[in-house]
Amino acid sequence: MISKLFAALLALCLLASLVLAADKSVSDDTLYDQVRIKLAGDAEVKGGALKVDVKQGVVTLEGAVETQRQKDKAARLAKKVKGVKQVVNNLVLKEK
Repeated sequence: MISKLFAALLALCLLASLVLAADKSVSDDTLYDQVRIKLAGDAEVKGGALKVDVKQGVVTLEGAVETQRQKDKAARLAKKVKGVKQVVNNLVLKEK
């Protein structure tokens, strides 16, 4: 009886720790790294030269891209990073 109670209590503690761990927000530094990797690794966006700033989960993108499609995709890629709350897309199109 005591072993069953102990096992149930242990399972409850493990479940509670998983729930609490899921609620933790990702640090801005981690988000910065993950967004930079996504942007730089995308063949269409070619985002290695773009400026990324992260404050309290809000990602701001700055710099110049050649097409509207690149601008839109950069924002989509940043939004897909887990923990990003919002993306401010300040990218501009290069003049031709």
